Amino acid sequence: MDSESIEKLKNSIGNARFCMFTMVENGRLCSRPMSIQEADFEGQIWFLTGKHSSIGKALRQDDRVNLSIVRPGDNVYVSISGRARFVEDRAKTEELWSPLYKAWYPKGIEDPELQLMAVAMDEAEYWDAPNAAVVIFRGLKAALTGRPQEMGVHEKIPG
Repeated sequence: MDSESIEKLKNSIGNARFCMFTMVENGRLCSRPMSIQEADFEGQIWFLTGKHSSIGKALRQDDRVNLSIVRPGDNVYVSISGRARFVEDRAKTEELWSPLYKAWYPKGIEDPELQLMAVAMDEAEYWDAPNAAVVIFRGLKAALTGRPQEMGVHEKIPG
């Protein structure tokens, strides 16, 4: 991914802390909310998960994932497809750890269930839409003129 694409993706994700994490589970697509720990913008998005969780089990069968990130206040939408892998990196786990995670991993950073996961991006798309008032205005204009409504910026970023 070139530096311009990285910068566009970085700006699109912004300070989003959550995503819908979609994977193949039991032969069907399944999504769940996940907390983004870090996006290093060199193709890796980091998460903490459970080794024996449904996520852990499913990804050992099929590592393809999609991350959907929405920043509704800014009308920005991002879709990232890639592959998930589990990483053994104590320093990175410590860097991303927060005491709040004890709710899921009661033994803290030493919890044997705690697993570091990285998603390597294959491709990303983002949409940067205008605010709601602009969308309504453009919709009315499109209805009156019979011309399609422009919905803002859309770009595909190859990995």
